[in-house]
Amino acid sequence: MTDISLRDIQLLLPEVILALWASLVLTVDLFIDTRRHRQPLLALALVGIVGAAIASVALLGQNTTAFFGLVVVDDFSIFFKLIFLLAAGLVLLSSESFTERIRENTAELYGLILFCTMGLMLMATTKELMSIYLALELSSLSLAFLATWAKRELRSSEAGLKYFVLSAVSSSILLFGMALMYGITGSTDLSVIGLQLTANATPAALLAMSLILAGFGFKIAAVPFQMWTPDVYEGAPTPVTAFLSVASKSAGFAAVMRIFDVALGQGEIQVVWTQMFVVISILTMFVGNLAALLQTNIKRMLAYSSIAHVGYMLMGLAAANPGGAPNGLSAVMFYLLVYAFTNLGAFAVVIAVSRYVEGEDISSYAGLGQRAPILALIFSICLLSLAGIPPLAGFFAKMYLFWAAAERGLYLPVILGVINSAISLYYYARVIRQMYMLEPATAAGPVRVGRVPAVSLAAAAIGVVFMGFLASPFIQAAFGAATTIVR
Repeated sequence: MTDISLRDIQLLLPEVILALWASLVLTVDLFIDTRRHRQPLLALALVGIVGAAIASVALLGQNTTAFFGLVVVDDFSIFFKLIFLLAAGLVLLSSESFTERIRENTAELYGLILFCTMGLMLMATTKELMSIYLALELSSLSLAFLATWAKRELRSSEAGLKYFVLSAVSSSILLFGMALMYGITGSTDLSVIGLQLTANATPAALLAMSLILAGFGFKIAAVPFQMWTPDVYEGAPTPVTAFLSVASKSAGFAAVMRIFDVALGQGEIQVVWTQMFVVISILTMFVGNLAALLQTNIKRMLAYSSIAHVGYMLMGLAAANPGGAPNGLSAVMFYLLVYAFTNLGAFAVVIAVSRYVEGEDISSYAGLGQRAPILALIFSICLLSLAGIPPLAGFFAKMYLFWAAAERGLYLPVILGVINSAISLYYYARVIRQMYMLEPATAAGPVRVGRVPAVSLAAAAIGVVFMGFLASPFIQAAFGAATTIVR
């Protein structure tokens, strides 16, 4: 074993930049009054995001390892890093109006988002079980603190406590599965585990695989591990909810893809987890969509909607073909990219409107089309994209996902996925009806959006529309990245 080289540091430069920049943001907070001067601190945090993005793009095409094989730098990990950084950047921009209302702990919010993003990036950048676990814990602890960021609000503290406790339970299950996998194969390296499990799947190996799936099932909010999602989404500050719904979910899928494709992608065990993903996919789609039909709170509705979308993406994991054409994996990756723009755009609207309405009830959006025509238009675009209406990006994401599943013979999940998309249109359309077909309250005035949040809203809307009309280059990028998973 040799010493760590400068090359190793360079390959991990995006994460290093985020760690240093998060520390810098917290340090600068000691010398300026963030109650009056929030925007310089926001600009500083965004510079760190941009710097990490540039460093990530510079690593494209490397497809190599560092730190004695623990860290993997391939286009697959770079693709997810850019999704995390995109989510962090849009959330920081959209949170400006929220921090203006709270007026405290602004630096802590920005710093924790940067630290959490670093942990998520590390999850996608390793093929060793203990490294995945440590990165997961770094991001989970940051998210638990972020959920309690609005400490003067009781429901925020409740959301953080629920997330922390349930996250600890799921992490212990995941760690037990990883320990059992190590006991079976004698290694925590995914490549070595894959070589050891080429023979018939033993009961112990199946148990270890099931525990790992259960642990990550909590992180991605798949049924039956989704119980925390509505309460945490509703109670956490809305910018944190937006970040949690996109970045954390994407990191969970990145880790699951690498583990199941590299370590568990051969022999009978691959057949078993494919069948498990099919069953969980169907259950998750129906639970998410049927529960969303009953919601009157906009954040709880979006929470159950996010659960349903996890069900669609699990169908893509079931369609994964380790060693063959990565259509299933690339379909999930493209879906996550589209979902990032779409869901963050929806939550950005919720953040902007929250200053002008009381509560978060769907009925409070009545007449938004008159009070804020552009906001209502952006919200409608995002909701219709989530429903999979053409020509928006969500339609092509679902179409590619369903095609990849049908190509692998998973016709039943595809048919049920189409039915669930039709179901989802009902509760998305209910919000659009409130905005355009109902009159606003008598005393309701116009909704104004600041210049900084407007940037995030515009970026999300443009991304949803642009990827709808030009989906092919992004699908090809996802396909190319999926083929580079280092085994």
